[in-house]
Amino acid sequence: MAPYESDDSTGAAQAEDELRAELRAERRRKTARYVVPVAVVGVAAATIGLVPALADSGDPDLPKITAQELIDKIAKSDVQQLSGTVKISTDLGLPDLGGLESGLLSGATQGSGDGSSADPTSKLTELASGTHTLRVAADGPEKQKVSVLESGAEYSLIHNGTDVWGYDSKSDEVYHSTVADSGKAEQHETPATPKDFADEVLKSVDGTTSVTVDGTAHVAGRDAYRLVVKPRQSGTTVGAISIAVDAKTGTPLKFTLTPSSGGAAVVDAGYTQVSFAKPAASTFDFTPPKGAKVTEGDETGKGAEGGKADGWDRGGKASEAPGHGSAEGLDKSGFDVLGKGWNSIAVLDSGSKGGVPTGSASGSGDLSGFLGSLGDPVSGKFGKGTVFSTRLINALITDDGKVYVGAVDKAALVKAADAG
Repeated sequence: MAPYESDDSTGAAQAEDELRAELRAERRRKTARYVVPVAVVGVAAATIGLVPALADSGDPDLPKITAQELIDKIAKSDVQQLSGTVKISTDLGLPDLGGLESGLLSGATQGSGDGSSADPTSKLTELASGTHTLRVAADGPEKQKVSVLESGAEYSLIHNGTDVWGYDSKSDEVYHSTVADSGKAEQHETPATPKDFADEVLKSVDGTTSVTVDGTAHVAGRDAYRLVVKPRQSGTTVGAISIAVDAKTGTPLKFTLTPSSGGAAVVDAGYTQVSFAKPAASTFDFTPPKGAKVTEGDETGKGAEGGKADGWDRGGKASEAPGHGSAEGLDKSGFDVLGKGWNSIAVLDSGSKGGVPTGSASGSGDLSGFLGSLGDPVSGKFGKGTVFSTRLINALITDDGKVYVGAVDKAALVKAADAG
């Protein structure tokens, strides 16, 4: 039997509805292919915006601690044994002189050394610029070692008992000296570890400083608190200092100093790996390689009284003198200190009239022109001078031979010279 016409119409309508439904489904599938990627991009963008928050949420959950308690924890820290790797980067913003700046920095201390490339007096000064990797180890007050790793070479400074050894593998030179008493190693003012930097900053904390605890962090696989030190004064080139402090031992694990001008850190020193286990005794053994040139240094402490030498104490701070702030207040180092806290300015008389050293009696030598090109001419009540600027330390040399130096801006140096 043939189907009724009405049945044909009904079947056709159903087929059309099914086709339309299929077309709608296909459109939804095509739309989904475009909508889903857009949604993913949106989620990704939101996630990127949340990265700092997500990173913070991964920081260790440590007991609350006040800034004073954390400072006390650092002060009471008595870590005698450790080993690890430290990465230190220093960016003072010195002009690119093709490596000359590091040569000048190391050469500035050559006069007090013994002419050996292994002499730590000049060698460790190279840490004042660029990026360096150090291996450090300590086992009590009688055994310490710092090795500066260079491309294809290594410099090591080793203290073991009464012996202090410096070895430069690049030149195959050895420096040796002895300490007067076992356990008292030579004091070198160049900081090398986060603790060295932190100690220098924290012992200078006073009413001009804000100190807060700003959360926690992971450093070299260790849980740490973040201590933030900021100047309360204006006019200083120091923006903020962040110190990551090991939650268990109180040892500073990372030190970062950012300038008030912003940008990259001026100093960034931190452990990339650290262990508080006892290092192997062989770590501190040293025998000069056969054929190496050995230079004998003086016994530590000669010429120093009460832990001070030439007006500088062991911490590298200028000794205060009577008549602070006046010409009569010049100490043995030949300079006075104006101001206080972060705005302190050291003042000394170079004894050289005509401002920037020239190397010639006429004051018009090549050195004068070269150095002058690196500075900015300024003038004021004091007369005329030149300001040499880095991202942290600035210096004003006046035409009458006075030198003003500090972690302050140019205006503060000019104001100090005008008042002087």
